[in-house]
Amino acid sequence: MAGLRGAADLDAWLAPFLEVMGRKTRRSWAPLYLRGLLGPGERKSLQPMAARLGLSGHDQLQHFIASPAWDDAPLWRVLAETAARLVGGPDAVLVVDDTALPKKGELSVGVARQYCGQLGKRANCQALVSLTLARREVPVPLALRLFLPEEWTANPARCAHAGVPEAEVVARSKGEIALGELDRLLAAGVRFGTVLADAGYGASAEFRHGLDRRGLRWAVGIPRNQKVYGTGVHLVAPTARRARKPVPSEEPRPAEEVLAGLPWRRVTWRQGTKGPLAIRFAAARVRVADGDIWANNRHLPGAEVWLVGEWRPGGERKYHLSNLPPRTSLRALVAAIKARWVCEQAHQQLKGELGLGHFEGRSWTGLHRHALMTCIAFAWLQHLRLAAHRRAGPGENATPSFGAATITKPARYPARRHGAAVRKSRRASSMSALPQTLPAIN
Repeated sequence: MAGLRGAADLDAWLAPFLEVMGRKTRRSWAPLYLRGLLGPGERKSLQPMAARLGLSGHDQLQHFIASPAWDDAPLWRVLAETAARLVGGPDAVLVVDDTALPKKGELSVGVARQYCGQLGKRANCQALVSLTLARREVPVPLALRLFLPEEWTANPARCAHAGVPEAEVVARSKGEIALGELDRLLAAGVRFGTVLADAGYGASAEFRHGLDRRGLRWAVGIPRNQKVYGTGVHLVAPTARRARKPVPSEEPRPAEEVLAGLPWRRVTWRQGTKGPLAIRFAAARVRVADGDIWANNRHLPGAEVWLVGEWRPGGERKYHLSNLPPRTSLRALVAAIKARWVCEQAHQQLKGELGLGHFEGRSWTGLHRHALMTCIAFAWLQHLRLAAHRRAGPGENATPSFGAATITKPARYPARRHGAAVRKSRRASSMSALPQTLPAIN
């Protein structure tokens, strides 16, 4: 009876998705595919799923997931609307990142030798740009879009063989893909307070400027040598006779140099499963050197923003920029920056529990539709978790807010003895926001 009730609940929850799918056959196969992803079994590729679902073969599942004859854009829109209801709002964050799927061979769409985070090195893989909406450590992935390396976009015949639409056979950076997906989510009514991204995106002035043009708040990682000016910089007449344009009144400096002499204060950004997570931070208002080039690849001052440094227990330092308002406290800056970890947790379950990387087809349509179905399955699990939380009511199991950061006295050096405990606590807490056992769907 529990299995039948669970199946009925899933069918009811899926109603908005099924309404936009058109033909009855698609409305029948979509719930089956989702049950295959949500059900038991380590491998979530077509043949094992078909066997567990009691099907005579996997051909019909294959046709459903890979057929270019129907448009799945309405499903992505309903997913965005569903996620917005679950975790959207002014206190939500939208995390831009990418995740890699290791692959063998050369025929799978977009596969190339590139950095693979899952393996921690360059390897043969597909790279998907991801956008994840999250609030109070509850993530819901809303976009997974394939990045095509240059060796693919420079070979239209290879792309055509893999079913890549002609409009997609163009060299685009991951940041450009992310901004395109961001526009799609904004058009679908998704609301959030801050966009977060690591240095892979934050190092791009075009990406940061793209967020500014959309009127969004953001906090992004940057490399330590990112050049910045002091807030008092201004343009003066050039001293060289041949120079015609005004020049900055000071030279830009690397981010690490600007923060090196400042006091670093210990900030606790949230409670882990084994205690508070805390390291040292420093922050200063600066103007980014990302304006027009004025000489020797040096850039004019751009907008005034926050420069934030974090000093990790092992001695490593990371740097960030944020256009949060000037009166933003250090604890609020840290809380926003450290909220980005939640996308890693989402990627882990998409791959480990829902089989994001198990798809064995080679086509553009098949890969994206499989990714779409894993995101819908993930949203269903978060719906269950939030419903259970509401039934439980407030208490010690209440979902913690990532905005609860605290600060202790300034210090110049990190307390190294707590490093292993902090890292271990962070890893342990990263899976606590999601169900550890998938519900049985019969």
